[in-house]
Amino acid sequence: MIKSMTGFGRSKYETNSREYLVEIKSVNNRYNDVNIKMSRVISYLEEKVKKVITNSVSRGKIDIYVGMVNNSEKGKKITLNEELAKAYISELKKLSKEDISNDISIMEISKLPEVFTIRTEDDDEEIIWEEVSVCLNTAIENFIQMREVEGQKIKEDIESRVKVITEKVERISEISGGLVEEYIAKLEKRINEMLQNTVIDETRLAQEVVIYSDKCSIEEELTRFRSHISQFVELLNADAGVGKKLDFLIQEINREINTIGSKANSLEITNLVVDIKAEMENIREQVQNVE
Repeated sequence: MIKSMTGFGRSKYETNSREYLVEIKSVNNRYNDVNIKMSRVISYLEEKVKKVITNSVSRGKIDIYVGMVNNSEKGKKITLNEELAKAYISELKKLSKEDISNDISIMEISKLPEVFTIRTEDDDEEIIWEEVSVCLNTAIENFIQMREVEGQKIKEDIESRVKVITEKVERISEISGGLVEEYIAKLEKRINEMLQNTVIDETRLAQEVVIYSDKCSIEEELTRFRSHISQFVELLNADAGVGKKLDFLIQEINREINTIGSKANSLEITNLVVDIKAEMENIREQVQNVE
């Protein structure tokens, strides 16, 4: 099933006094562009989060937020930088000798930068990652589900347009089959009018017909067109990301239909080609949103 590149997924998870929130949203992009924002206390998990996302999504501009509120002791190891604290005290005492109010207290010292730091133990990191993974995977499931729903709508619209195109191509095939006979009749009439009662050189007439047939024949283009359309429909039912392949096929299909329009000496075929190109442009716009 094809997926849209537009989607949103959200999940919350609470356990052992720890709360997690993951939000994922995406829009169109030619590549897989992943941007992650995380709570500072779990920022060390960014690469792991990115790996999970890139394994789940192949294309799109993806923005992810992973938040954590930790009300437990897990993931918290408070460390005192005793040497730094002493250095602060020493410098503050120098200031107190300059007639500045002496207001040095343990509480004030503890508030100074990097006196206390909170680190995460290795064992705690693994527990935190397992919990983040639960929330992350649920958000990804919701995100992909929305992409699949949007993708199904895109697929249905494209299939209806492909059906219209296929019908018009078959009509072109029918018309092109009678172009040579029509040309022969017109050519004979013109020659008769020009030569009046003179006998027509059948050999010369046959040569002209062959030249015309070769010039205006679109059988090869129609064959390739049908082949491209068949591949296109198969890709619509594929599971993997197919957006780039569909985009390439659209270029090939447009190339064939342009050639048909330029070679076929028929106003009706020209009008059908214009209709097909309009449908193909609508399909191209839809494919721009396919993963």
